[in-house]
Amino acid sequence: MNLDSLTLLIGASAGAYLVLKAHRRLQLSRAKHPGLSGHVRMAKRVSKLIPHYTLEGDSFFSCDEASDLIVEKRRKGFQDLSARLLARAPQGKRLLEQAISSISDAQFTHKYRVPFQFRNMVNENLLPALFLSKSEGVYVWDIDGNEYIDVTGAYGTNLLGYDTYKGFIRQAATDMDSLGPVLGPYHPVVLDNTRRILALAGQDEISYHMSGTEAVMQAVRLAQYHTGRQRIVRFAGAYHGWWGDVQPGIGNPVSANRTLTLQEMSQRTLHVLATRKDIACVLVNPLQALHPNANAPGDSALISSGRKAGYDKEAYTQWLKQLRQVCTENGIVLILDEVFLGFRLAKGGAQDYFGVRADMVTYGKTLGGGLPVGVLCGKAELMKRYRANKPADICFARGTFNSHPYVMQTMNLFLKHIDGVEVERMYQNVDTTWNTRRATLNKRLVDLELPVEVQNMTSIFTILYNKPSRFNWMFQFYLLQAGVMLSWVGSGRMIFSHNYTDEDFDVLCDRFIQAARCMQADGWWDTSEACNSNKKIQRRVLKETWRALTSSMGSIS
Repeated sequence: MNLDSLTLLIGASAGAYLVLKAHRRLQLSRAKHPGLSGHVRMAKRVSKLIPHYTLEGDSFFSCDEASDLIVEKRRKGFQDLSARLLARAPQGKRLLEQAISSISDAQFTHKYRVPFQFRNMVNENLLPALFLSKSEGVYVWDIDGNEYIDVTGAYGTNLLGYDTYKGFIRQAATDMDSLGPVLGPYHPVVLDNTRRILALAGQDEISYHMSGTEAVMQAVRLAQYHTGRQRIVRFAGAYHGWWGDVQPGIGNPVSANRTLTLQEMSQRTLHVLATRKDIACVLVNPLQALHPNANAPGDSALISSGRKAGYDKEAYTQWLKQLRQVCTENGIVLILDEVFLGFRLAKGGAQDYFGVRADMVTYGKTLGGGLPVGVLCGKAELMKRYRANKPADICFARGTFNSHPYVMQTMNLFLKHIDGVEVERMYQNVDTTWNTRRATLNKRLVDLELPVEVQNMTSIFTILYNKPSRFNWMFQFYLLQAGVMLSWVGSGRMIFSHNYTDEDFDVLCDRFIQAARCMQADGWWDTSEACNSNKKIQRRVLKETWRALTSSMGSIS
């Protein structure tokens, strides 16, 4: 072969390689969610460009070009709401001020309850209930003695009701009194927990951790260790803890270059998984079935009424089965992250509920019986942290409070409890019970012509808004005034414990409707021509942002 022929061959080979690489890159790009949630690097860049600006005084109430009459109605409603919330919680106000001056967690949640444009006015005038003193049944009481019906769900922990967990914890403290907080060696109850959890999970081996985040970390590390691959696939919007590789994009100061964020329920995603050879694992949070490819709904990002949610069990089950098949065929570890949902859907968790068996499963929250815990279950060949023929080649993981005696005994009481006949009946009717309750509330809202509805995945609800508005985030404070306790993300999520009776749910409905009526009466859902659609609202916010950006650039120059 002469030099010209060799050069031509090399050039053709290089061209073919570049075409193939470009084609693979195009396939990957098409499998990503088209929004910023699927393009995490772009999301980080955009987040750094957004300038801070604030709406205060008249601009707070008239940012949607409402009429003077509506503006005055809103102003009076805001002042009255502020006066009522502040008057009934003097101790809560004092403790909140102390907390946000010295506790960074409290400071962050206080800042990000509402869209940043409205933050100053809200933080000065509307008091959230941060400090609680008592729980009983489905109710909690704040430090000033005000009673609320609880839909915080303790971040998903509270499945059975606080009284049940308090009983577990009291009994566990008594049972473990003779041993105490001895760490390192096991108490025999660990073996019974292991047997019970593995039977529920249908897996071979288990490891105990201090939190759900740690359990997910170890699952990913083991998948990478055993496959020899580094890539992680997660789905747009899904949450798997706050550590770097599973939370790329906004909020993570480190670049998670090994993580691919793809579209859920997408044939393009399945094609990428089937054709790449560098993917170690796929992480699935089944809670995303309620809002596929969308971030967990929170009021801090509620700039319009564009929030969407809707649960199609049959479609999501089919997706999981297709995903399971592709992972099996391509040697990818399928990890089902059940830290949040835990045993809410079925006694055997999401695996039983959807009829799909994962390679690894993570649990937390509820499994601890009300105490902090993380658990990882998986196939024996994936759970090993060492190679028998290479003694220095290990996948290390430890934790000071793994298998804490008090946590293990509380967990044991929880596991025994869910074996009972009453809980078995609860699981048999879980979809029917909560779907019926959702339909009941929605019918009452429609009958009263209130522009709000709820969607659910069993006992996890999210609130949707059917009329364009920039002020939907205000609803959390009207709910608080009506005696409904939400988590700090506001109206994005209501998490019900399964000890709610129909009578308890009726109370929730009454208070929910009371809050909606008050918010409607105060003019927050009255729309002007300038903001009578979500697109118009979004354009208006973009214009405000652009003006703030150009103003800040001008002041710098």
